[in-house]
Amino acid sequence: MNDPDQHAKLRIEPIGVNLGLRQQACEAIKRAIMAMDIYGHSDEIRLDERQLSQDLGVSRTPIREALSVLEQEGFVRSIPRRGIQVVRKSKREVVEMITVWAAIESMAARLAATAASEADLAALRGLVDAFADDPSGQLSEYSDANMAFHRAIIRLGGVELMTSLTDSLFIHMRAVRAVTMTQDNRARRSMADHRAIMAALDARDADRAQRLVREHTMGLAAHVEQYGDFLDGPTTPAEPDRRRRYA
Repeated sequence: MNDPDQHAKLRIEPIGVNLGLRQQACEAIKRAIMAMDIYGHSDEIRLDERQLSQDLGVSRTPIREALSVLEQEGFVRSIPRRGIQVVRKSKREVVEMITVWAAIESMAARLAATAASEADLAALRGLVDAFADDPSGQLSEYSDANMAFHRAIIRLGGVELMTSLTDSLFIHMRAVRAVTMTQDNRARRSMADHRAIMAALDARDADRAQRLVREHTMGLAAHVEQYGDFLDGPTTPAEPDRRRRYA
């Protein structure tokens, strides 16, 4: 029988005993959180210091220090009497993040249209050509390739600050895109948009590339505005049976 809590568990691996245990623990926990489907259900996701300590093979001190760093970075938050939880955003906050991402990525696409090398564009094209026009039968793989496509455009813009700013939004953008990819035939329309963006970049048309990327990402914002009410349904303390704990 499948474990009903499986999707809420961190896939985490032990780390070696070495200097910088706090940093290693922080990176390991962050990787595990980023791999989670944090918006695939409405239950809060709680982290347990003792279990993390066992899984990573280190004492609870570097775990506690790592969680403090992750709280400062916005990945987790400490709630009195309820422990450490993975941060999830409200519908309004998600729409704002998508809007910021659209502004950054569209400018990156404009820069990439003239600055990216042919090899870079070929690699980007590979992310598009790996899927048929309707990737609905490969949603998990396409969801990963979809985010790789958008992050690559930002990287090809050549401005490191754009990359670092969007890194902090990645966990939420990835998770929201994964959920919405199953709705309203978005996978097929996403692929069509990607092909159009790729054509603009291949043509070195900066204006068109910028416009298409902005419209594509703001389309996600509009979709979340219409269908994203599930983002505003956090579990309350009165519903302990619906909580999910990483343990």
